[in-house]
Amino acid sequence: MDVHFFYIWFLIILVSHFIILFSYTHFSTKEDILNNILGFGALFFVFIHIPMFLLLMFQDTDLHKFTLPLFLDAVLLPLILIGLGIIISTIILLIFRSVFKSKDYSAMKQKILIKLQGMSKTRKDLFRKIWHILIFICLFVIWYLSYNFVFTYMSKKKKPKIEPKITNMLYLYLRILTKPNSIKNVLFNLQWFYYVLFFFFYIFSLIMLVNEFTRKTENLGFPLNFIPLLLLTDEEKENYGTYLYFAIGNMFAAFICPPMAFFAILAMSSIGDLVPSQVGIRYGKIQIPWNKKKTFEGTIAGALASFFLCFFFVGFIYALIFATAFMCIDLFSRDPINITDNLLIPIGCALIFIFIRFYFDFDYNPIILELFF
Repeated sequence: MDVHFFYIWFLIILVSHFIILFSYTHFSTKEDILNNILGFGALFFVFIHIPMFLLLMFQDTDLHKFTLPLFLDAVLLPLILIGLGIIISTIILLIFRSVFKSKDYSAMKQKILIKLQGMSKTRKDLFRKIWHILIFICLFVIWYLSYNFVFTYMSKKKKPKIEPKITNMLYLYLRILTKPNSIKNVLFNLQWFYYVLFFFFYIFSLIMLVNEFTRKTENLGFPLNFIPLLLLTDEEKENYGTYLYFAIGNMFAAFICPPMAFFAILAMSSIGDLVPSQVGIRYGKIQIPWNKKKTFEGTIAGALASFFLCFFFVGFIYALIFATAFMCIDLFSRDPINITDNLLIPIGCALIFIFIRFYFDFDYNPIILELFF
């Protein structure tokens, strides 16, 4: 790889990440300060490590031929395409405003809002959160089909196994920092689907970030600016949308967790997060004293659903730990702690996992590998 080529691309990535972090703080609101601090911290952690790992990879000439260009493309191309999307959408928006500047669309917007308000509470909640579930299902199907293909047609092994040292992420991180020229070994030790999951949420986070930035300005456009009108409450429209916090939280979790542990966390963030609200709205009778919008029936149902989902990905011990963490987060998120569970669940459970995995050396048992392969 050409040295100048790398430095140019590296500088573009660095500047782009800085602009995104600056924009995040610029468009944030004081009323949502705890969410903004946690969201910014998760973004900063990931964005500072990407260029750091790229520099470490650049030092190993063996990675210059294929691996480093691949990682550069994976990081930079989404930034370029999103930038082009902003430019094209803004031009279209300016042309549209100049041609139809006298047209009043407030009546059309009001009709959409009235139709949305006419939806039942359960249906509206399901409509808002179904997109998170679809992300989980799509990623799970991709993982299952690819694993099934690899171990049926391309491998002599009958059943895939998880190597403990390969999935101890804090151990791998410390290895990169303390052992010279270990980046290549660590990169190839991680399962390939780890990169699929992380870069999916990296791109998803970038899209949601730009969508939120552009909707808070009057002169910039983006193809997905219609989403807030359909999904966000009036309170969320003033702050950042929950889909942004979902993207950032799961990007952070995908970065520091191995695939099976992350699937458990993603299942809690999508399916597990839907259960408490649906059960609470339909069957909830006992309100939580410090949070009248939630019920104990909903929280317990969410914890049980989380345990059941996590059990198949990480086994009994971690499923119990995750379900307990989910219940505590659901009980205290928003009130009395004004932080959304879309951030707390993925970030909190990911940190709990790597801490226990490293310091107590508790291995996890992906039951799903035994069932499907």
